[in-house]
Amino acid sequence: MTVTLADVAARAQVSPATVSRVLNGNYPVAAATRERVMRAVDELDYVPNGPASSLAAATSDLVGILVNDIADPFFGIMAGAAQGAIGAPGAGRAGAAGGGGGGGGEKLAVVCNTGGDPERELTYLTLLQRQRAAAVILTGGSLEDPEHLAAVGAKLARLTEAGTRVVLCGRPPLEGAAAATLAFDNRTGARRLTEYLLSLGHRRIGYVAGPENRTTTRHRLEGHRAALAAAGVAEGPTVHGRYDRPSGYEVTAELLTRAPDLTAVVAANDTVALGVCAALRDRGLSIPGDVSVAGFDDLPFSVDVVPALTTVRLPLHEAGARAGRIALGAEQLPAGEPATIPAELVVRGSTAPPGG
Repeated sequence: MTVTLADVAARAQVSPATVSRVLNGNYPVAAATRERVMRAVDELDYVPNGPASSLAAATSDLVGILVNDIADPFFGIMAGAAQGAIGAPGAGRAGAAGGGGGGGGEKLAVVCNTGGDPERELTYLTLLQRQRAAAVILTGGSLEDPEHLAAVGAKLARLTEAGTRVVLCGRPPLEGAAAATLAFDNRTGARRLTEYLLSLGHRRIGYVAGPENRTTTRHRLEGHRAALAAAGVAEGPTVHGRYDRPSGYEVTAELLTRAPDLTAVVAANDTVALGVCAALRDRGLSIPGDVSVAGFDDLPFSVDVVPALTTVRLPLHEAGARAGRIALGAEQLPAGEPATIPAELVVRGSTAPPGG
């Protein structure tokens, strides 16, 4: 059902003229009234500049790329690759034949940094909807909260109804969302990493995980636990923290307190692994002589640390570039049929047999 200006006015309990003044910003309106109007706009998903039924297709040249943290190489690499594909000479014109998404012509890619805040994610999706974005790319894992997932699904449905292409890159499929999905095979990558440590003879393996409410955290933990269960090895201690180096350093102290006899530590990602390595060295432990350390993602610095980090490689640049092409319509991926992106084990010097 099309939401009208009158619907917004009724919800905010003001006149349609007041709603128009708030949205156009051309007349002074009391702060409390403005807040009521904007809340009604958000609740009703009202799209200014004409009824939604007139938007047979998105018409703007804008492509939004949502990331948790642009300073994190995991997101920065994907966003940069997507932006490069979108801004490549002739990229927009190549996508003209795909239909929808604003047609041909050059596109402007804008990176939206959510800081991992679910409310910011919803706000950016609303703003991109109002701008009639040609496409939206959501990167990385999602928050495992039913209410938030339902809200995101509703926003994405509104976007696709208006002709916006939606691409999930490195994020699992979202039920009810007509989005092209590129999903990393985190479970298989994590399982192979733990299988490798087991093959070296490790039986006391600790795990420094990411936040408990993220899909990426759960999927990687599931792969790790599946390998242990298949080998009949008891699970070692698991501690949760943020996906950053300081968190890896901080929680390693807890890990060693709970299990001082650990011979290996698996980190949530390579950045966390750096913190784990620093914490181990500060306690006089050598890597891999005393404790082996492994990460995940194969970020650029992983090969340059000493010793170089055993990790799981995700093709972040290739995934981001592909998401950019799909956003333009230059590559087709059926909605509702996720493409699984494989993960590859990379063995380097930070792992060795126990005592090795």
